[in-house]
Amino acid sequence: MKKGMSKVAMALLAAGLAFNVSAADIKVAVASDPTSLDPQEQLSGQTLEMSHLVFDPLVRWTQDLQFEPRLAEKYERIDDKTVRFHLRKGVKFHSGNDFTADDVVWTVNRLKASPDFKAIFDPIAEAKKVDDHTVDLVTVNPYPLILQTVTYIFPMDSKFYTGKTEDGKDKAEIIKNGASYASTNVSGTGPFTVKFREQGVKLDYARNPNYWDKGSKGNVQNLTLVPIKEDATRVAALLGGDVDVIYPVAPNDLDRVEKGANTQLVTLSGTRAIIIELNQNTNPALKDKRVRQAIDYAINQVGIVEKINKGFGTPAGQLSPKGYAGYNEALTPRYDLTKAKALMKEAGYEKGFKLTFISPAARYVNDVKIAQAVSAMLSKINIKVDLKTMPVAQYWPEFDKCAADMQLIGWHSDTEDSANFYEFLTFSKDAKTGMGQYNCSGYANAEADKLVTQANAETDPAKRAAMLQKVEAILAEDAPFVPLHWENLAYGAKKNADIKPVVNVMNFPYFGDLVIKQ
Repeated sequence: MKKGMSKVAMALLAAGLAFNVSAADIKVAVASDPTSLDPQEQLSGQTLEMSHLVFDPLVRWTQDLQFEPRLAEKYERIDDKTVRFHLRKGVKFHSGNDFTADDVVWTVNRLKASPDFKAIFDPIAEAKKVDDHTVDLVTVNPYPLILQTVTYIFPMDSKFYTGKTEDGKDKAEIIKNGASYASTNVSGTGPFTVKFREQGVKLDYARNPNYWDKGSKGNVQNLTLVPIKEDATRVAALLGGDVDVIYPVAPNDLDRVEKGANTQLVTLSGTRAIIIELNQNTNPALKDKRVRQAIDYAINQVGIVEKINKGFGTPAGQLSPKGYAGYNEALTPRYDLTKAKALMKEAGYEKGFKLTFISPAARYVNDVKIAQAVSAMLSKINIKVDLKTMPVAQYWPEFDKCAADMQLIGWHSDTEDSANFYEFLTFSKDAKTGMGQYNCSGYANAEADKLVTQANAETDPAKRAAMLQKVEAILAEDAPFVPLHWENLAYGAKKNADIKPVVNVMNFPYFGDLVIKQ
């Protein structure tokens, strides 16, 4: 070790990070990095964060959850099934190709074929080119969430991604957790280009010199994203001045960051639901609703938030956070150990059984500690848990197999609407439509599915809310998963980084707009 150099500094140096950088060059430490550069391969927060840096959406969310035009300058409703989008002119992809309506149509068609995104785009019948800079999105039925859906459209360079690779593979193919042309080659319209990427080590971005948004005050020229999964090491890197921004900040470290001589803390109330899916296909005991309910009653959500997360979060009794259309006031955390034991006895499992449980490590706040606490809680109803935790890059391929009895997952509805939770986590799994893509519980309820489908065609807000609230009640009764809490968000940064205007509850900061004060 070099004299006077900390372990944190040595680790960052090994990752290729320099120290005395200019004011417009920054390093960002995160818990985990994106698994791919393909914006349509993996529906995850890391992918969406990368997409906002390298690509641009037609429309994006503002901090107050309004819609801000991006590659679409304006939009208008033509009829009850058609919304017209007028595209910006003069926008170039990183490759130098012009951005046109053809790229939007190509992108929407690819989204409709993507295993992870097709469910979101199922309500859209087609993207229809009107002229080179005008596109109509036509829905199957009147659809109340068209603008929410459009925030997922990051137009890809159709010319760049069309054709064959040197080894004869389709450049547009989507391979989950595998090597594809789109996962390693990028041409977007976003504020940054990708300079270098080594999975799990670092991701170097450079400012796009031809970026269309000349009104942006962002002055970051080079951004290096480095994954540091250990909470304490991430905080130490910030406090030691080795990185400029970190997230998440663990609950135990909030005060240290807030009171740091050269650091600031920004917190937001989050809407990401952390849940545990109970897999009825791998363990016969979980086919019994009483057992699933018993597991829910045995887990102390309030205790997890207060003791493990130090109160930084909101205990959950459902998927929908307060403010969402489906939020059902009657559904609160129902921890009751006596009730849990009675249900186990009634179901014939008083002596318990064994469960396998997988959890990511450093994907969600205190995910490993929470998984360990849940395992201990279930031992009180004689359930013996075989827990395995793993880094995100290894976790998602394992999750996709749906092979464990219990799987921990966090889900943020980027439509900021309840239906997105159900479409991906509880809807009957259907590879053709993409519905239930992240449903590893084996749960299927025709009534709940019908209500979600009807709600997505209901334009009366009150009627729609009633349908979604009924879905929450059905899920609470059937208990295909255990709701734990909604995660709060915390960002740490050096004081010269004007981080507050660019963070949001979606948890993908708009670093293209970040200003580093001189």
